Amino acid sequence: MVAAVLSETGFGPDISNAWDGTVALAASSVAIVRQQSKKRQNETNMKARSNYGIDMGRANGISCVTGGNTRKARVARLCVPIIILAMLLSFMGGCRTSAPAGGGSTREAPAPVVPAPPQETFTWPFTGEETGDPFAVRNVPLSVKIENSEAARPQTGLNAADVVYETMVEGGETRFNCIFQSRLPGEVGPVRSARLSDLWIVPQYQGLFFYSGANVDVVRRIKEAGLPDMSHSAASAIYHRVSFRAAPHNLYLKLNGGHDIASAKGMTVRSDKLSPLDFGPIKSDSSVTASAITLNFGGRSNIRWDWNAEQGVYLRSQGGKALMDAMEDSQVRAKNVAVLYADYAQQPTLDPAGSPTYDTTLGGTGKAVLFREGNKYECTWTADRNTPPKLTDAAGNPIPLNPGRSWFEVLPARGSLQTE
Repeated sequence: MVAAVLSETGFGPDISNAWDGTVALAASSVAIVRQQSKKRQNETNMKARSNYGIDMGRANGISCVTGGNTRKARVARLCVPIIILAMLLSFMGGCRTSAPAGGGSTREAPAPVVPAPPQETFTWPFTGEETGDPFAVRNVPLSVKIENSEAARPQTGLNAADVVYETMVEGGETRFNCIFQSRLPGEVGPVRSARLSDLWIVPQYQGLFFYSGANVDVVRRIKEAGLPDMSHSAASAIYHRVSFRAAPHNLYLKLNGGHDIASAKGMTVRSDKLSPLDFGPIKSDSSVTASAITLNFGGRSNIRWDWNAEQGVYLRSQGGKALMDAMEDSQVRAKNVAVLYADYAQQPTLDPAGSPTYDTTLGGTGKAVLFREGNKYECTWTADRNTPPKLTDAAGNPIPLNPGRSWFEVLPARGSLQTE
């Protein structure tokens, strides 16, 4: 029973067995002491009988002697348990502090908790947000031309783009060039034709260029610029037509297969030299509050961005309606809205409807206005063929973007910007 109690209180079976052995040894010692005591008592009684001749005297003598031996026996009986108890306590202390011989089990102290080393983080170059993937941040972005006519809404995948450029095209419409890197949705669209502004945007981000086609002049310029051509005709395997829209508003792209197709064509799909956008806190105190932005490119493009402080984003509307992303069934949103004023040079080539086309210059420098966190910052933009825009204040100090998704509204001189 004692062994069972020891086992339940944390002592191993070896200690419990040793305890039982100790108890057995103690019991054996008690038996030996008793036998020796009884032997001495018998010897004393025999001696007493030989020394006294009469019964009374013999009785008294025996009583005397026996009484003395009885006291000795009692002392022995008292000493034995004390000795046994001392032996057991010594044994218990040894079991607690010493490991048993022969490699027996002991009750080990818990191992110290060693904190895991911090995970190394990396930064997406076009959102400024962190990731634990050191390889994905080196993937070249995918630059996709997406339509913005009323027949194309709601578009699919706008909220997955790291950066969106909105430029004016013919007929008073606008069109998007969407830069995807940190998120690659399975499907985006509708995909439409390229414009001359893409000759600046695509190389600034070292992107692969996805578009439906272009007029003869634009196609020639794309080839001369050496842009990685991932158009419908060049990579038809990842394009498809949907049935819920009429042509030409029904061409969609399986974007998550873009890098594989480009790699198979021998194109560069990873780079250590991507030029990031600038992100960080604003140090300038030259801002004014602006909770609403209204833009007009000079045609039917009545665009509005409203600051939503609860969500920490700007929400997009167009034509008096919320602009939705069909992929998420949510309103299009951005952390930054940067208005870049740029030159739109009319070209001799007309579109199929007879409207003029434009060459938009996104290199050099120009006036800009940045909206972030509900504030408005007057600034200047600077860019070249291989570097996306950098924003600075009047003193030349950087005006960084808020980490997250950014929209660049490339506004012509005749366009209008109003804030509330």
